[in-house]
Amino acid sequence: MKTITFDTVKTPFGIMGLAASEKGLCRVYFPEDAPFDKSLQKEFPERTIVKNGHTLLNIKKQFKEYFSGKRKSFEIELDLNAPPFYSKVLTEVNKIPYGKTATYQDIAIRCGNPKAVRAAGSANANNPLPIVIPCHRILNTGGGLGGYGGKLERKVFLLELENSL
Repeated sequence: MKTITFDTVKTPFGIMGLAASEKGLCRVYFPEDAPFDKSLQKEFPERTIVKNGHTLLNIKKQFKEYFSGKRKSFEIELDLNAPPFYSKVLTEVNKIPYGKTATYQDIAIRCGNPKAVRAAGSANANNPLPIVIPCHRILNTGGGLGGYGGKLERKVFLLELENSL
């Protein structure tokens, strides 16, 4: 049986959960998703869940660097498990540079379907790798903040951290 390894990292939001498969980072959890092993078991019922901080040391280090303002992008192998259109959207979102923003409309256009604004929003709302795939950098088409699965005040914090507000 395949394994998912997880550990925690202390952030300005509290203790967050990080999980990796053999392919790469597969899940980032906000504090309210704790206990993380239970959340992972629910999400990956066919996998063995193991806590092992050693495996995730590099990822944890990059999170700490990001939150301290020293890191502008993550250099992590990703295991993005999402439907094809969601993967396409999140791949485009991942291209938005630090300190910049785009709209749901921009992302829909980049994905080749300008009418798929709501679908782009839905893909963002279901991003399994928040912060690493910077869905906080996506704004409403009118320029408003829009929503954020990790709570709106966190989106504001991340945008301010990147100086894009």
